[in-house]
Amino acid sequence: MRLIRPALALLVALIAGPALGQSQPKVVVELFTSQGCASCPPADALLTELARDPQVLALTLAVDYWDYVGWKDTLALHGHSIRQKAYADQRADKKVYTPQMVIDGKLAAKGSDRAAVQRAMMTARTAGGLVVQVEARREGDGIQIVLPAHAAVEEGAELWVCPVARSQSVSISRGENVGRNVTYANVVRGWHRVARWQGEGRSFTVPLQDLRLDGVDAVAVLVQTGTPASPGQIIGATLVPLR
Repeated sequence: MRLIRPALALLVALIAGPALGQSQPKVVVELFTSQGCASCPPADALLTELARDPQVLALTLAVDYWDYVGWKDTLALHGHSIRQKAYADQRADKKVYTPQMVIDGKLAAKGSDRAAVQRAMMTARTAGGLVVQVEARREGDGIQIVLPAHAAVEEGAELWVCPVARSQSVSISRGENVGRNVTYANVVRGWHRVARWQGEGRSFTVPLQDLRLDGVDAVAVLVQTGTPASPGQIIGATLVPLR
């Protein structure tokens, strides 16, 4: 089954194009996954497929709470486990599991259930999706980010930049996925909080030295309501290749 790509939305994206960034997605998908989770590889493959769609910013967030089963996830960050739990605390279901995809910071779906993920993505787009157009590009030794004035951001939002490895293959030699070689797409390797944004027109420059890590070749830029402890809806995003 192929993902639905509305012809009109695609046409508008092609005509308008991004002003600075090379990717202006319509939806953000975060996959909470683990190398120690036997049911995760199909979701990892789906996330890789989604990452090829320029209308989707698909991110891999490896968690560490399966490390006890015999294999320590080589890409996991404890902060991802905290972020997933913080998301669940905002939803009625309160569920934390792998593989789990969170769409635009609001909707959750089983990461290996293609139909459920598609429905959540379509619901997010119908509900307004990414209302803030984030413009970003590399400028010398930094990332320049421009946010337009937006009256809808009354209570403020957090501006984040995340160093990303666009493709990372891992050979797993123990645990539930022993013998597998899994390739992960858009692996988030860290989080850098830039500023609290109150909806005014602003520009920011983030030094690349704050983002350089082994294997990193892109930067994801996210604008998200709420706070780090209580993340809300993602209202703007883009991906900036570094090479």
